[in-house]
Amino acid sequence: MGSSEKQAEEKYGKDNLKIYNSSFVNLWYGPWFNGNPGEKPMSKYKVITLKNEKERIIGMHLIGDASDEVLQGFGVALKMGATKADLDACIAIHPTAAEELVTLPPWGKAPK
Repeated sequence: MGSSEKQAEEKYGKDNLKIYNSSFVNLWYGPWFNGNPGEKPMSKYKVITLKNEKERIIGMHLIGDASDEVLQGFGVALKMGATKADLDACIAIHPTAAEELVTLPPWGKAPK
């Protein structure tokens, strides 16, 4: 949702963006997965922010289990002008896939 990385680069310039990426195995696969650990499906999350606006979020892209439900909730935040600092200020609900968005490294270090 929001701008893709390519669209953001074209509109704002690559040097004006800060992009956060995360790859992880959804925690649902921890205790319930009966297979080779290397077969666990990966989730990939990307958050695209503007450096010059307190890292205002302009794009979020998720793929993996529960990504549709996670995006639905964060869509409102994106429309309201959420920043990386807003994500950092949230308490993570554990264990969820959505917690990955509010603990993206460097967690708690976004400009306020």
